[in-house]
Amino acid sequence: MDYIVLIWRTVLFYTIILVSLRLLGKREVGNLSVFDVVVFLLIAEVASDTIHSIDLSVWKGIVPVAVLAFVQLTMAFMTMKYKRFRDTVDGEPALVIRDGVIMEDTMRKHRYNLDDLLQQLREQQIGTVQNIAYAFLESSGRLSVFQKGESPFLLAVIMDGEIQERHLLVTGHTREEVEEKLAEQGISRPDAVFYAVFHDKELIIQLKSTSQKL
Repeated sequence: MDYIVLIWRTVLFYTIILVSLRLLGKREVGNLSVFDVVVFLLIAEVASDTIHSIDLSVWKGIVPVAVLAFVQLTMAFMTMKYKRFRDTVDGEPALVIRDGVIMEDTMRKHRYNLDDLLQQLREQQIGTVQNIAYAFLESSGRLSVFQKGESPFLLAVIMDGEIQERHLLVTGHTREEVEEKLAEQGISRPDAVFYAVFHDKELIIQLKSTSQKL
């Protein structure tokens, strides 16, 4: 009888954890945030204890797992809807190389050393820093590299209705310039914009809830 209960509990919590994982959506394991990792470690720990403790009520395992899944779903909704909240939870990409120059202060801030940088460049068959236009350390720890002479990298100046001040500094544009371009296209507030990027001195805009580009 104990083995039957053990099998039943294993299948039950396998299903619960599988559903919980699906709440993340289509994300690679390497792209999980710190919060995601913590939640699923806790879920795994609770499930493991409940499966092995035959005398423990199964509800004492289901309830905390359900609460953690609900918290995860709420966090996923918040990170999708609010850019600032997403940056706080997941972190922002860090510019570590610009026009062949390594940003030493940025690397120190993110505790990212030269050995890590050079290793990731070698893994992408990039022989010299001087050929790099931009390199970003992603929140997942991966290095995204754009080499000189390739298609120019376009950094979004508006995301989810918010003007990205840090991106403006990198691209050399100003908030006033963005607002002027919006006004030219009859848009009074940036919160109506889902995504906007400068391309050939023009601001390409995608409004929220539409795929139409103005």
